[in-house]
Amino acid sequence: MLRRRFVAVLCILAVFIVTACSKPVDSEQQNIVVEKQVGDENKYEEFKKVTDTNQVEEVREILSNTHWKEAQVDFIRPADYRFIYEYQNPEIDAKAVLHSVWVSPKKDELEVMQGDHEYAQLPKKESARLFKILTGERLGE
Repeated sequence: MLRRRFVAVLCILAVFIVTACSKPVDSEQQNIVVEKQVGDENKYEEFKKVTDTNQVEEVREILSNTHWKEAQVDFIRPADYRFIYEYQNPEIDAKAVLHSVWVSPKKDELEVMQGDHEYAQLPKKESARLFKILTGERLGE
């Protein structure tokens, strides 16, 4: 009888320890705030907020698998879209990196600046996936 109580108490303590030491599920959850260019000037307004965790992870995957080039690129027009990651937990203090997105003239690829010095031209497949997540629309429409 004493052994069962001891095992029960150990199990309860283990549950408390595991619960206390684990992070809340959404402590690292992020959203993506997407802004769209307004008019012909360098003005933007919030267009969409991506809150689906799977979509945020897909954007992270696309960008992490991208071959970035160190470059100072000057575009003849402002970016069509901009986006930034937003943490839901205000205790997380992370440096925000602005991503600027241009749609190619043929409307089949995206060019992306990550911060001020990293540039990439995404392949058509990744461009289409990223554009669909950021805007909810198909690229080229």
